[in-house]
Amino acid sequence: MSDAATAVRVGIDEACVNAIRALAVDAVEAARSGHPGAPMGMAPVAFVLWTRFLRHDPADPAWPDRDRFVLSAGHASMLLYALLHLSGYDLPLDELRRFRQLGSRAPGHPEHGLTPGVETTTGPLGQGLANAVGMAIAERLLAERFNRPGLEVVDHRVWAICSDGDLMEGISHEAASLAGHLGLGRLTVVHDDNGISIDGPTDLAWSEDVAARFRAYGWHVERVEDGTDLAGIEAALARAREEEERPSLVMVRTRIAEGAPTKQGTAAAHGAPLGPDEVAAWREAVGWAAEPFDVPLPVRARFLEAAARGAAERAAWRRRFEAWAEEFPELAGEWRRRMRRELPGDLWEALPRAFDGRISTRKASGAVLSALVPALPELVGGSADLTESTATALPGVPASGRGRVGRYLHHGVREHGMAGVMNGLALHGGFRPYGGTFLVFSDYLRPALRLSAMMRQPVVYVFTHDSIGLGEDGPTHQPVEHLAALRAMPGLVVIRPADAWEVVEAWRAALERRDGPTALVLSRQDLPVLGRPPNAPADGLRFGAYVLRELGPSGEPDVVLLATGSEVHVALGAAEGLADTGLRARVVSMPSWELFEAQPREYREDVLGPRSALRVALEAGASLGWERWVGPGGVLVTLDRFGASAPGPDLMRRFGFTPEAVAERVLAALGRSGR
Repeated sequence: MSDAATAVRVGIDEACVNAIRALAVDAVEAARSGHPGAPMGMAPVAFVLWTRFLRHDPADPAWPDRDRFVLSAGHASMLLYALLHLSGYDLPLDELRRFRQLGSRAPGHPEHGLTPGVETTTGPLGQGLANAVGMAIAERLLAERFNRPGLEVVDHRVWAICSDGDLMEGISHEAASLAGHLGLGRLTVVHDDNGISIDGPTDLAWSEDVAARFRAYGWHVERVEDGTDLAGIEAALARAREEEERPSLVMVRTRIAEGAPTKQGTAAAHGAPLGPDEVAAWREAVGWAAEPFDVPLPVRARFLEAAARGAAERAAWRRRFEAWAEEFPELAGEWRRRMRRELPGDLWEALPRAFDGRISTRKASGAVLSALVPALPELVGGSADLTESTATALPGVPASGRGRVGRYLHHGVREHGMAGVMNGLALHGGFRPYGGTFLVFSDYLRPALRLSAMMRQPVVYVFTHDSIGLGEDGPTHQPVEHLAALRAMPGLVVIRPADAWEVVEAWRAALERRDGPTALVLSRQDLPVLGRPPNAPADGLRFGAYVLRELGPSGEPDVVLLATGSEVHVALGAAEGLADTGLRARVVSMPSWELFEAQPREYREDVLGPRSALRVALEAGASLGWERWVGPGGVLVTLDRFGASAPGPDLMRRFGFTPEAVAERVLAALGRSGR
C-alpha cells in the first residue's frame, strides 16, 4: 500500500473511531443521561475488534457460528449501540436519538432480546464476563459433539470488553478462575484499563496487580499501553487469537472520555453527560464537523466492508453446514432440534417409573438426571462443589477438569460464577443448563438468577437442603426466608415437590419451559412416596396445585390444608386426625405458586375450596406471601425465625411441623379441642 493510500486509510480509521465517540456523546446529550466516558475511551479498541476480528453478519444476528461479543461493562451501552448501528444491524439512528427513552431499542444498559445483536443483558458488573465464560464452554462442547474432520460447523470465538469495576466484582474472580482452569483458549477479554470508577481513581480501593492475578489463573495476558494505538491494539488481539490453550486478557490503557478537554481522565465523565460546552470543545479539538447523529459516508462504507466479509463468512459456513448435514443427517437433526430448543419426542419415556418406600426429593432428582443423560444430549450441568450432596451428577459422561471441558461441570465453591456461566450456556444456544447448590446459598447467586429471569433463559436451578429438616448443620445452613425471596422474583417458577413422583413432574415442567428459569427446591431428608388415588396423579403438579386427598365425612371440606414439599405428608397425617374429630379435611399439594397463578380463576377457586372452609398454609419457611392464599382468617403453620442445630425430626417436632401439632392448631382456630 502506498504512503498516500496508507494515509487515507488511517484517516478513515480515525474518522470511524470518532464516529463511535460522536454517536455515544450525542445520544447521552440527547437523553441528558448516560455514560459517555467509557465509549469514548474504548472506541479505538471496539473499532479494531469489530472491523478486523469479529466474525458476524448483521443480516443474520442469530447465525449459530458467529463470534459472540459481550459488553460486560454494560454502562458503556452506547459503545455497543454505535457499533451495531454502524455495522448495519437493525438499529436505526432514530433509536439512538431515543437512547434511554421509553420504548427505545437503545435502553440504558444492553438488554438481550430487545436489541438485535445484543448477546446478553449486562449492567450488573461482572455478569457479562461470567456469561462469556459460559459461551466459551458452549463453543467447546458443541465443537466436540458436532465437528467432523474437514467439516467443522462450530468454529467461533468469544470476545468481551470489561471495565475495572467488572474485575473488582467477586463474580469475575470466580468465572475467570474457572476459565483459566478449563483452558478456554477461544475466549478473549479486553480490559478497559482506565483507572477510573464512579468514586474517582480506582486506587482509592483497588491496587492489585491484575495482570499477575490473571496469569495466576492460567490466562495469557497482553498489554497495550496506548489505547489510541490502533496498530498496537490489532497486534495484541491477533496474539490473543493465536493462543488456543489459554483464555486471553488484553489490558488496554485507555483514558476515560478520551479527547474531552476538561473531563478526560476524570470520574466526572463516567456517568453524566459531558455538557454542551465540553462537547463543542471536543468536536473542535478532533476536527469533527458533522452534525449530531450525522455519520459521514466514508465511515459507513468502512464499516460495511467488515459487514460484507461477515456475510461471505456466513455463506461459506452455510455451504459447509449443508455438506456436513448431507453426510451426517442424524447429527444435523439433533443440531436443528437443539438450536430450536425442542425436546426429543420420546424424552418422557426415559423418566423413572418406579419409586416406593422413602426417598429424599434430591435423590429422586438424581434418578431423573441419570435417566435423562442418554435421552437429552443437550443437558449440561454441575454443582458448586456439592455434587453428591445435591445429587446432580451425570453418570457416564465426561466431567470437567484441568484443561478440559466436560458435560458435567465442576464449578468449585463458586455459586455466583456457576449461575453466570449457566446463563452464558443458555444464551449461546444448543444447551439446557442446570446447576446445583443448597437453597440457603441461592443468596450467593441471586444477581445471576435475576438475569436468568430477566432474559427469559430456561436455566434450571437445583436447590437442595430446603428447610430445617436438613438437621444438624444448624441455622447457617437452614433456609427460612429463601422460598419467599425466590417467589418474589418475576419470571422465575419455583417448584417444591412433595415426593419422588412430583420430582419427576417437576423436571418435566422445568424442561418444557422455554421462556424462563425454574428453581427446583428439594429435601435432604427422606420423604414417603405418597400413595395417590386415581383422581390425583402427580402430573397435577403442572397446574401448580391440586387436590391430593379429602378425608372425613362427605360434602364440602371444613378445612383446606395447603402444603408444599416435605410438609405435604404432614398435612395428610393432620387430615386423618381431623377426620377422626368429624371434620372433612382437604389436602392440597401446592408445589408451585407461579404455575397455580397461571391457571384459570375457576380452577384455582375449585382447588382452594369454599370460602366457608378454614384454609391452612403448611410450610417450613417464612410466612410472607401465604396470606394471599389462606385469606385474612387463615392459619399459618410456617417458620418466621431461624432454626437450630439438631436432628431434623427433632426440629420438626420443636417447631410444630407434625400431624398432631397441625391438627391442634386447626382445632384451636375452629374453637374446638382435640383432647
